[in-house]
Amino acid sequence: MSTLATPQTSTATWNIDPAHSVAEFKVKHMMISNVKGQFAKVSGVLTLDESPHLANSRVEALIEAASIETRDAQRDAHLKSADFLHMEKFPTLSFKSSRISLVRDGELAVEGDLTIRGITRKVVFSAEGPTPPLKDPWGNTRVAVSATTKINRKDYGLTWNAALETGGILVGDEVTITLDVEFVKA
Repeated sequence: MSTLATPQTSTATWNIDPAHSVAEFKVKHMMISNVKGQFAKVSGVLTLDESPHLANSRVEALIEAASIETRDAQRDAHLKSADFLHMEKFPTLSFKSSRISLVRDGELAVEGDLTIRGITRKVVFSAEGPTPPLKDPWGNTRVAVSATTKINRKDYGLTWNAALETGGILVGDEVTITLDVEFVKA
């Protein structure tokens, strides 16, 4: 009688280091240039399956809408208003993965639910990393991940816009989101 060995999976928990993490976005302005902004307050947890198939890996991130910064106070106030993020009603944006898979060495596909303004849609982030673990000068073990996706802002109720006198619109519909995140092993 033979027994089949059950493969052992090993997972590790990593917390987002908010001081070394940022969520950025980029959108067309007047159909000619890109405007970039960032959210400075990002928190969350990565559970990393250290086996090659990553089946038990997952990530959750929370972004504080009030931490938006575009280098223009008037624009920041408008983005926080009901025309855009409506931060009084929806103080956070969130992402919760449903599947993480290896595309090739060093590149992952991170599929999950992105919630903005209380509206949740499936997205796939293309992620680089995680980097090899590294000890910092204080004895903590760290890894980093950079992930990008594109969304249509109208899918999340972000429909405000203004027509331009010469034709076209003030704010583009496609938004590129980039997360540069550093994690500390729990």
